[in-house]
Amino acid sequence: MSTYIIRRLLLLPVLLFGVTVLIFGMVSFLSPVERSALYIRDIPRNELVMRAVIKQYGLEDPIYIQYWRWLVGRVDPATGERRGGILYGDFGWSRTASQPVADLIRNRFPNTLDLTLWAIVPVVAVGIWMGIQAAVHHNGAADQGGRVFSVIGTSFPTFVFGLLVLMIFYAQLRWFPPGRSSDWASQVILSDAWHSYTHLLTLDSLLNLRFDIFVDTLRHMVLPILTLAYLNWAVFLRVTRSSMLETLRQDYVTTARAKGLPENDVVNKHARPNALIPVVTLAGFTVVALLGGVVITETVFDYPGIGSAAAEAARQLDVLTVLGLALFIGLILIVSNLVVDVAYGFIDPRIRLD
Repeated sequence: MSTYIIRRLLLLPVLLFGVTVLIFGMVSFLSPVERSALYIRDIPRNELVMRAVIKQYGLEDPIYIQYWRWLVGRVDPATGERRGGILYGDFGWSRTASQPVADLIRNRFPNTLDLTLWAIVPVVAVGIWMGIQAAVHHNGAADQGGRVFSVIGTSFPTFVFGLLVLMIFYAQLRWFPPGRSSDWASQVILSDAWHSYTHLLTLDSLLNLRFDIFVDTLRHMVLPILTLAYLNWAVFLRVTRSSMLETLRQDYVTTARAKGLPENDVVNKHARPNALIPVVTLAGFTVVALLGGVVITETVFDYPGIGSAAAEAARQLDVLTVLGLALFIGLILIVSNLVVDVAYGFIDPRIRLD
């Protein structure tokens, strides 16, 4: 198993290099004049200013020199300080957030992570359970109901379902409001009495012994979680059902039943572990999608996460912010794929022996 993990870890630098080349290649399609505008913040843009910026940042240098400078930055000969370089955490300046992109990620990503931690368990566990029930009761009431649920879920646009639950549970019933927290809770969070131990609002509220803020935070997360869960349940149901039906037709399952094993043991001990292999892939991509910020869901519910930040930056054509967020999400994707590959090795020993 250690050899299998080492092989996957050795691929990590290669994949990271490929992501940086792809991201930088997107910037290189812009002309030097267009790229110089990305570095101008508060001063008026004119030809003299742009030419000075092009010279300062070497935007007309060979592409490989620009790429290296983008990675490691440059050392100021006057002060000896290093400026720029994504390897040093400098992703540029976010025009939409009026702060460095790295600070924007540090401020927004904990909110997305908090939402992901609360959403992933019901999304995966309930979706898998529904798929297994549909397969075990093939062509029964559970299977037929699951098919209808799956068709409706996969064909429902995210923004339509989000607006629907907002109209019902907020506009009509006033149960679950949008946003991150109520105004009174935000005032407490921004006060000096509040201690941000983890920057995860639900966990910090417990550590600060503010259970009222914990409940308020969960109330604001119910509708985003419900939207994400419903739309992903349909996908998990279809994938799990298909994989489970195929597994239940295998010879070793038939043999286990012929030996007189209880049906629960046949399903849970023999069929389910092998049927979950393709589901692990789906779960990995679901986690990546959640951690990368679900743009539509966060935008509909005014949730201040990575996805809503990316949507705002794209709307205002803030190229540096979009590319910085894309690079960060690409890193999440690579690490998540590594975790999924390692999980494969634990679930199916045949994979790590290939």
